[in-house]
Amino acid sequence: MGIVVVEICDGNAITTIDIESILEKEFPEVAVLMNECLSFCGLCAVRPYALVNNKRVFGKTPEECLDKIRLQIKEELAVYE
Repeated sequence: MGIVVVEICDGNAITTIDIESILEKEFPEVAVLMNECLSFCGLCAVRPYALVNNKRVFGKTPEECLDKIRLQIKEELAVYE
């Protein structure tokens, strides 16, 4: 199985949910990295987002963003099936 890296800025609204434990429990092949800053200045203040293997994933709410992250993870893992 492949490895998928999800990077999250610790100032992002998505951190209102425990995204790290949620994703790592659902997808053992995923590593969630919490970063101080992902250098997309101001983006974390606008809406929840994350990088999934360096691809930006956005949502209007943390829950919507989490759902989109899950879909992107599944697409990334499909490469290794």
